[in-house]
Amino acid sequence: MILFLIYSILVYVYSDQHGQGSSPSGAAYAGWMVWQEHNCHACHQLYGLGGYMGPDLTNIAADEIKGKPAYLKVFIKYGSANMPDFHLSDLEADQLLAFLKWVNDSGHSAVAKESVHWSGTYIF
Repeated sequence: MILFLIYSILVYVYSDQHGQGSSPSGAAYAGWMVWQEHNCHACHQLYGLGGYMGPDLTNIAADEIKGKPAYLKVFIKYGSANMPDFHLSDLEADQLLAFLKWVNDSGHSAVAKESVHWSGTYIF
Protein backbone atom coordinates (compact mmCIF):
# COMPACT_ATOMS: atom_id res chain seq x y z
CA MET A 1 0.00 0.00 0.00
CA ILE A 2 2.82 2.40 0.86
CA LEU A 3 4.63 1.58 -2.39
CA PHE A 4 1.45 2.27 -4.33
CA LEU A 5 1.09 5.64 -2.59
CA ILE A 6 4.71 6.57 -3.35
CA TYR A 7 4.31 5.45 -6.96
CA SER A 8 1.09 7.49 -7.31
CA ILE A 9 2.80 10.60 -5.99
CA LEU A 10 5.72 10.14 -8.39
CA VAL A 11 3.38 9.68 -11.34
CA TYR A 12 1.46 12.80 -10.36
CA VAL A 13 4.61 14.92 -9.94
CA TYR A 14 6.37 13.79 -13.12
CA SER A 15 3.42 13.19 -15.44
CA ASP A 16 3.42 16.69 -16.96
CA GLN A 17 7.06 16.83 -18.04
CA HIS A 18 6.19 16.62 -21.72
CA GLY A 19 3.52 19.30 -21.50
CA GLN A 20 0.05 19.11 -22.89
CA GLY A 21 0.78 20.65 -26.24
CA SER A 22 -0.22 24.08 -27.35
CA SER A 23 -3.72 25.37 -27.77
CA PRO A 24 -4.69 26.10 -31.37
CA SER A 25 -4.25 29.64 -32.61
CA GLY A 26 -7.26 31.59 -33.84
CA ALA A 27 -6.41 30.66 -37.43
CA ALA A 28 -5.99 26.97 -36.54
CA TYR A 29 -9.32 26.97 -34.70
CA ALA A 30 -10.98 28.61 -37.72
CA GLY A 31 -9.32 25.93 -39.90
CA TRP A 32 -10.86 23.26 -37.68
CA MET A 33 -14.25 24.85 -38.33
CA VAL A 34 -13.55 24.74 -42.10
CA TRP A 35 -12.50 21.06 -41.69
CA GLN A 36 -15.81 20.28 -39.99
CA GLU A 37 -17.99 22.44 -42.24
CA HIS A 38 -16.71 20.71 -45.38
CA ASN A 39 -16.80 17.25 -43.77
CA CYS A 40 -13.12 16.55 -44.50
CA HIS A 41 -13.07 13.70 -41.97
CA ALA A 42 -15.45 11.73 -44.20
CA CYS A 43 -12.51 10.99 -46.52
CA HIS A 44 -9.40 11.90 -44.51
CA GLN A 45 -8.06 10.73 -41.17
CA LEU A 46 -6.48 12.60 -38.29
CA TYR A 47 -4.61 10.46 -35.75
CA GLY A 48 -5.86 7.36 -37.60
CA LEU A 49 -9.54 8.27 -37.19
CA GLY A 50 -11.85 9.21 -40.03
CA GLY A 51 -12.47 8.10 -43.59
CA TYR A 52 -10.28 5.89 -45.74
CA MET A 53 -10.81 7.42 -49.16
CA GLY A 54 -8.07 10.04 -48.75
CA PRO A 55 -4.76 9.93 -46.89
CA ASP A 56 -4.22 10.45 -43.16
CA LEU A 57 -3.33 14.14 -42.81
CA THR A 58 -2.01 14.09 -39.24
CA ASN A 59 1.60 14.71 -40.27
CA ILE A 60 1.16 16.01 -43.81
CA ALA A 61 2.77 19.35 -42.88
CA ALA A 62 6.01 17.52 -41.99
CA ASP A 63 6.32 15.90 -45.43
CA GLU A 64 9.29 17.39 -47.32
CA ILE A 65 7.37 17.76 -50.59
CA LYS A 66 3.64 17.51 -49.90
CA GLY A 67 3.96 19.51 -46.69
CA LYS A 68 5.08 22.72 -48.36
CA PRO A 69 2.42 25.40 -47.86
CA ALA A 70 2.15 26.26 -51.56
CA TYR A 71 1.70 22.58 -52.49
CA LEU A 72 -0.93 22.01 -49.82
CA LYS A 73 -2.78 25.19 -50.69
CA VAL A 74 -3.19 24.12 -54.34
CA PHE A 75 -4.70 20.79 -53.25
CA ILE A 76 -6.92 22.46 -50.67
CA LYS A 77 -8.20 25.13 -53.06
CA TYR A 78 -8.57 23.16 -56.28
CA GLY A 79 -8.79 19.50 -55.30
CA SER A 80 -7.57 16.71 -57.56
CA ALA A 81 -8.99 13.82 -59.58
CA ASN A 82 -10.02 12.09 -56.33
CA MET A 83 -10.75 15.17 -54.21
CA PRO A 84 -13.51 17.63 -55.08
CA ASP A 85 -12.96 21.36 -55.39
CA PHE A 86 -14.74 22.91 -52.41
CA HIS A 87 -14.29 26.46 -53.80
CA LEU A 88 -12.57 27.64 -50.63
CA SER A 89 -11.48 31.24 -50.32
CA ASP A 90 -7.81 32.12 -49.78
CA LEU A 91 -8.62 32.86 -46.14
CA GLU A 92 -10.29 29.47 -45.63
CA ALA A 93 -7.35 27.69 -47.31
CA ASP A 94 -4.89 29.54 -45.06
CA GLN A 95 -6.96 28.67 -42.00
CA LEU A 96 -7.04 25.00 -43.01
CA LEU A 97 -3.26 25.11 -43.49
CA ALA A 98 -2.87 26.57 -39.98
CA PHE A 99 -5.06 23.76 -38.62
CA LEU A 100 -3.03 21.05 -40.40
CA LYS A 101 0.21 22.61 -39.11
CA TRP A 102 -1.17 22.60 -35.57
CA VAL A 103 -2.27 18.96 -35.92
CA ASN A 104 1.18 18.05 -37.26
CA ASP A 105 2.85 19.69 -34.26
CA SER A 106 0.53 17.94 -31.81
CA GLY A 107 1.41 14.31 -32.50
CA HIS A 108 2.26 11.47 -34.83
CA SER A 109 -0.09 9.11 -36.58
CA ALA A 110 2.40 6.41 -37.53
CA VAL A 111 1.95 3.15 -35.66
CA ALA A 112 5.06 1.07 -35.03
CA LYS A 113 5.02 -2.24 -36.91
CA GLU A 114 5.61 -4.15 -33.69
CA SER A 115 2.36 -2.68 -32.33
CA VAL A 116 0.24 -4.34 -35.01
CA HIS A 117 -0.86 -7.95 -34.62
CA TRP A 118 -0.76 -10.24 -37.70
CA SER A 119 -4.57 -10.03 -37.78
CA GLY A 120 -4.39 -6.25 -38.30
CA THR A 121 -5.43 -5.28 -34.77
CA TYR A 122 -3.33 -3.27 -32.34
CA ILE A 123 -1.32 -4.85 -29.55
CA PHE A 124 -1.60 -2.85 -26.34
